[in-house]
Amino acid sequence: MEVELHQLTLRYERLRKRHPRAERSLLTSLAEIGQQTPVVVVGEAERFVLIDGYKRVRALRRLASDVVLATCWELEEVEALLLERGLRRGSEDALDQAWLLAELQERFGCSLEQLARRFEHSKSWVSGRLGLIQSLPGSVQEQVRLGALSAHAAMKYLVPMARTEAAAAEKLATAIVPLKPTTREVAALYAGWQSGSTRTRELILSSPKLYLEAKAQRSAAPPSATQRLLDDLGALGGIARRALRVLQEGLLQQLLENERLEVGHAFARAKADLQRLIHRIELESGHVG
Repeated sequence: MEVELHQLTLRYERLRKRHPRAERSLLTSLAEIGQQTPVVVVGEAERFVLIDGYKRVRALRRLASDVVLATCWELEEVEALLLERGLRRGSEDALDQAWLLAELQERFGCSLEQLARRFEHSKSWVSGRLGLIQSLPGSVQEQVRLGALSAHAAMKYLVPMARTEAAAAEKLATAIVPLKPTTREVAALYAGWQSGSTRTRELILSSPKLYLEAKAQRSAAPPSATQRLLDDLGALGGIARRALRVLQEGLLQQLLENERLEVGHAFARAKADLQRLIHRIELESGHVG
């Protein structure tokens, strides 16, 4: 059936994240071939609640369309929400789940026990999901909804940051939105904020781009000769310990004669190389100063 756009109630638009690239692609498709998949609504007569199809409705409005193709589910609103969630299970993340759980709790009065049963999880799982949106400042959630921030980055790094210092998480989110950071970059900022001094934290919150550029330059710098020597000596010790463990397990006694000879030759070469290294280090150490 066709429904006029002004008849739709977009009650659950805030439960959906926006994906600007996908929406641009959809807009192009609708302009070229028209709407192929109907949206899902519940209701009757003059008003319908949109359950699924928010991207399509936004795109049709941008194309100055007055109507949308729709399928009306003969279900209660809460049942329609849960069915739609079940159909797209696997594509949702923890924030999607948290927003829906909060809506069901606040709008329909569902208890933790009811939510746990309907989502086929424990009450602690429900509480944990609800805790995500209780910890994450509303402005940060809005950036995630608009597609300016990755939901994964927000959950993994901004939520724990907000639990410690909500104002700092909010300030960082505001500062990084124009940068369109990757999850890896948000992880680097969070790690720097966790381990950094007061001055480093101030830099991360005020100039995250500058911090990331400085970190990239440090990472790109080749290791010094001293560091390379330390790395080589560490690797040498690790190899020796690994070979010792193999010998302690009795491998040498299990070898065939030709294998034993091959191991003996390889050990003699390694021993000669190691003795030259020891001699050189002792010689250099005696000349230090």
